[in-house]
Amino acid sequence: MIHAIDDRRSIRKFLDTSVPRDVIEEILQSGMKAPSSKNRQPWKFIVVQGEEKERMLRAFRQGLEREEKREAFLPQSRPYIGGAKYTLEIMAQAPVSVFVVNMLGKDLMTELTTEERVSEICNIQSIGASIQNMLLAATEKGIGSLWICDIYFAYPELCEWLHSDGQLVAAVAFGYPNEQPGKRPRKAWEETVEWRCTGVKDW
Repeated sequence: MIHAIDDRRSIRKFLDTSVPRDVIEEILQSGMKAPSSKNRQPWKFIVVQGEEKERMLRAFRQGLEREEKREAFLPQSRPYIGGAKYTLEIMAQAPVSVFVVNMLGKDLMTELTTEERVSEICNIQSIGASIQNMLLAATEKGIGSLWICDIYFAYPELCEWLHSDGQLVAAVAFGYPNEQPGKRPRKAWEETVEWRCTGVKDW
C-alpha cells in the first residue's frame, strides 16, 4: 500500500477503454472498508456510465452556464470556472464517474447547531477516508483516478439529476490513464509537522 500511496497521481487524460465491472466493484468495496465515525458508514456511491453519463454531463454543463450568465451559486469562485470547464472535459473522457453522497448529510443551506456541525464534520472525514481508499485501490489495479470538487459549480443541477437522498459531497473519475504525471510539489516537512513530545526518551 505504501507503493500505491507513492505512485498515486491525479489523472486528467484517460484512454477510451472501458473498465471491467468487477474492477469497479473491488474499488468500491475498498471505499466501503474505510473507517467511519461511530461506524455510521455515511457513504453512498452512484456509478455513472453510458447514456446516464451524457445526462450527467448535460447537468454539469447547465450549471456552469448558469454560474457564468445568471445568479451564481459560488459568486466568489468565478475565477475558477475555467478549471471547472476543464474538469467537465475530463469527466466526458473518463469511462466511469462515481458520485459520492453523504446519506446523513444535511442540505448545504441548512443552519446547523454546534453538535450537528461536529457530526457533519465527522461524517465528511469518514467519506474522505472512503474516497482515499478507492483512489489507492484504483492505483494498485492500474486504474487512474481524479478526485473532483468542481461539481459544486453545478451543485443544484447535479443534485436534481441525481435525485438521491443525502448530500452530494464529491465525484471521482476512473479509467485507464493516458498520461504519467510526475510528483506534485509538497510542503516542506518542517512546515507540516510539529512535534510535541517533551519527556520522550530514546528519540
